[in-house]
This record gives sequence, C-alpha cells and structure tokens, in this order.
Amino acid sequence: MAPSVLQNGGFVLGLIGTAALIAATAINKWSVKDRQGDVVTSIYTYKGLWQDCETTSSGLTECRPLYGLLGFSASFQAVRALMIVGVVLSVLGAVISVFSLKCLTLTSTEDTTKAKMSLTAGIMFIIAAVCSIAGASIYGNQIVASFMMSTNPNYGGGMMEGGMGGGMGGGMGGGMGGMPRYTFGPALFVAWIGGGVLLIGGILKSLAFREMVKDEKPRYPGVVYKPQSNKTEMVDHHSAGGKRDNNYV
Repeated sequence: MAPSVLQNGGFVLGLIGTAALIAATAINKWSVKDRQGDVVTSIYTYKGLWQDCETTSSGLTECRPLYGLLGFSASFQAVRALMIVGVVLSVLGAVISVFSLKCLTLTSTEDTTKAKMSLTAGIMFIIAAVCSIAGASIYGNQIVASFMMSTNPNYGGGMMEGGMGGGMGGGMGGGMGGMPRYTFGPALFVAWIGGGVLLIGGILKSLAFREMVKDEKPRYPGVVYKPQSNKTEMVDHHSAGGKRDNNYV
C-alpha cells in the first residue's frame, strides 16, 4: 500500500479520534440515572468528570461544578488525568501529522524527516487511545460495581471506596437509602469509540513510516573513476613504427 494512502488515512482517523476524545471529556453524561422501573420521573440526574447535573420535568437544568482535588476518590482522579493526557497527546499528534504529510509541499522537509514525524504522531495517537480506553474502562467498572451493589446489597465488589460516596462524580452509589442507580452514559461510548479510532489511526501512521523508509534508496555521493583506454597509444605506436620502416626503404 502506498505510504501516502496510509498517511492520509491515519491523519483522518486521528482527527476523528481527537474530536471524539475532546467531546467525551467535555460531555457531562458519563453516568446517567437508571430509570428502569420508574413510573414517574420528575428529576433526571447525570454526572460527568467536571459537573453533576439534574434536569426536572419542566426542562430546567441545574449543574454543580466538581471543584477541588481532595474530595474525590483516586479512581475518579485517575480517570480525569487519563482523559486529559489523551486529549493533549492526540492534539499534538494531529498537529505533527499535518506537517508529516507527503502531499504538503509548503515546506522543504526531506522525506526522511517526514517519515520520523509520521512515526512520532502515530505513537502519540496510540498512547492517547490507550489513555482514553483505560479511563473509560475504569469509570465503567466503577459504575458496574455500584450498580451491582445497589441491586444486591451482599455483593462484594471490592471497589467501593467509601460506598462510592465522593467517588465517581460525587457519589453514584444508588438503590439503597433512596439513592438512584446509575448506568453507562453516552460519553463512555464516545470515549471508547474515539480511542479505538485513534488506535487504528496510530497504527496506520506507523505503517506509513515503514513504507516511507523502505522506499528511500541509499545514496552514496562520490566520483566515478574511469581509466583511460590504451587503444589510442597503441595506434600512435604502430603509426610511428610504420613511418620509420618507410624511411629505411
């Protein structure tokens, strides 16, 4: 496959994955209230990495920002950090990908340099994808453990830090004591899909580096030495000898 095709494909997928990571980090619906079995729902609650929001039946939405660092669990802070690192690396990888494209002729960059830039962008995309998938998986695992505990009080998930109070988004432990249960929000799926797209884009960029290096032929500057032929000297020698013979005749 041509290196330009791999480069362009990885660049497009990288842009899509970067946009998905930014959207997932900003969306507040990482966990949403489980309304299964509710006959009348007057308040709809959903939580994100930065805000907890409630929407009433009248359409009024109120959000509470999640300030501070010490009031939340280590898992919640890890998810935040992973998503931020993923966003930063994916944005940097997208910028580097622009200048590594072979079709871009605005700068007089050599193909070898562009190949290295393509590999760097691919590695950044892959690391960002791992961060996004890991962060969403940690958050999803906490939701599953909280949901199972709310359904079965005897469930020993082993991951209920303080009963999830002050954990994922200020407490999502539900079911018991009149607290609502929470399930997966759309932001989780956006983070998972965006991470998968970024992973494919990073692999394509890495394969493009391999193809670009393969196409590069080694160049050895130097001067080619060609020895002079002795044919001219032999002709001159024979002609001179013939003249001497003629003089003696």
